[in-house]
Amino acid sequence: MTHSRHDVVALLESHGLSPRRAFGQNFVVDPNTVRRIARLADVGTGDRVIEIGAGLGSLTLALVESGARVTAIEIDRGIVPVLRDVVSGLDVDVIEGDAMKLDWAAIAPPTQKATVVANLPYNVATPLVADLLDRVPGVTRLVVMVQREVALRLAAAPGSPDYGAVSVKVAYWGRARLLGDVPPTVFVPRPKVTSSIVEISRRDQPAVDVDPTLLFSLVRTAFGQRRKMLRRSLADAVSPEMFTTAGVDPSARPETLSVHDWGRLATAVGG
Repeated sequence: MTHSRHDVVALLESHGLSPRRAFGQNFVVDPNTVRRIARLADVGTGDRVIEIGAGLGSLTLALVESGARVTAIEIDRGIVPVLRDVVSGLDVDVIEGDAMKLDWAAIAPPTQKATVVANLPYNVATPLVADLLDRVPGVTRLVVMVQREVALRLAAAPGSPDYGAVSVKVAYWGRARLLGDVPPTVFVPRPKVTSSIVEISRRDQPAVDVDPTLLFSLVRTAFGQRRKMLRRSLADAVSPEMFTTAGVDPSARPETLSVHDWGRLATAVGG
């Protein structure tokens, strides 16, 4: 049984709580939406699921219904006791803490595959997804609800106006696809934007065999001046000969390069 709008409002009022803007809190109050996310996550009995920003447990309860073992992470110390009450007696481990600072090696060891399923706080969604891809190989899939504009960036292809540095990072580590939109009406408080559900599946091996530190340094530098041609934005790092070796047009702009193009360029630079 998942929370209705009435349940969420009653829980907040009875505990003297309210959504905190500092934590980007927008609670889902529609049972159909959380069950839809759980269904799209395609998790079941025995699967390890990590939920970030569990809040009052609406999505947590839907994930429990699937049979998954859930680790629910929540930063708001005022809400954590309420969450613990909501999931009492269920197969849920509640962790209080900031997902950007937790010991992820302990939460998601590389030897134990886990899926992150979450309604991510808007204010940390992009850096958090990037951090999980970079540092937590035990997380092999993410099915997350984020602002639509963020979802478009995560899943963007080269040449798209949404394509940027984070798109390259996602493509390096995995494959992303949009699973659908979620209207503002299913949240309390109601956000001013539409949300989207996006899935990222980690590759067995990165898309290109190159030093990721060098690769992402080039990507960040170029996209930091995305209106400039690469020969200008990367003038301090990439010589004309390196562009030739990589088979990359120095007059191109960063949004036209695929992760494989970036890989060849980084390989030429790393020489």
